[in-house]
Amino acid sequence: MSIVYLNGDYMPMDEAKISPMDRGFLFGDGIYEVVPSYDGKLVGFAPHMERMQDGLDAIEIQLKVEHEHWRNIASELAARNGGGNLGIYFHVSRGADSKRHHAYPEGIAPTIYAFCFEIPAAPLADKSAATPYKVSTAEDLRWKRCNIKSTALLGNVMHYQHGHAQGNNETILYNEDGELTEAAACNVYVVKNGIVATPFLDHQKLPGITRLMLLEILRKDGNIAVQERVVTMAELANADEVWISSSSKEIAPVTEIDGKPVADGQVGDVWLAAQTLYSAHKFDF
Repeated sequence: MSIVYLNGDYMPMDEAKISPMDRGFLFGDGIYEVVPSYDGKLVGFAPHMERMQDGLDAIEIQLKVEHEHWRNIASELAARNGGGNLGIYFHVSRGADSKRHHAYPEGIAPTIYAFCFEIPAAPLADKSAATPYKVSTAEDLRWKRCNIKSTALLGNVMHYQHGHAQGNNETILYNEDGELTEAAACNVYVVKNGIVATPFLDHQKLPGITRLMLLEILRKDGNIAVQERVVTMAELANADEVWISSSSKEIAPVTEIDGKPVADGQVGDVWLAAQTLYSAHKFDF
């Protein structure tokens, strides 16, 4: 994955340079997206790009780019790096200023960077092939604008490390009221009596694209009931199934939380039905 895109040019990664005064480097002042691509077929491309534009607008980076331009960059990067199963990473920072100053500067051009990296083949809708996830839990100590997909990810990194240091794959987070927010890098779902519940969106949660797609697919199919509402830690502890989702994981079954099994500790039937539907329709977006 040696060829990258930087400010209009394609080049080897070791030739890509940004200023040390770039605000993305100094402040994490930027927005990013990661779009999965399987043999050239992008998953959720339009909603990913819409979310990126929402983020740019929210932090007042003055950049408006047509989706087709981003799509062309993704296609060119994939072609120059051999194709296959790739994550396409898009990164826009506010750009480089002549001084380090907290206030947004005027008259600087955003830095636009993109690269790709290998990802595993798309997850199979198969219990025996599913990767069961073990997670930790922790109180959510991040900032109050988690709905913005900012490149300033230290809070998420520290929470993820909390789980990683315990030998787990993720950390599920809850607020001071004992309500689920999300995980360090995923959205969260609980299943009880066949009903899927996930926390409603607000500034405590990132509006995940896999989440958006999954809920739309389930509602359109109509065979699995879906609720967006407050979900408590008590419900997490008593769930029949727990899932996390992200663009790279799709829908991942959680079988152990803080060292205790979820229900019988096995991948569930509702997960199988949901992943089957998601696999069939994920290229529709």
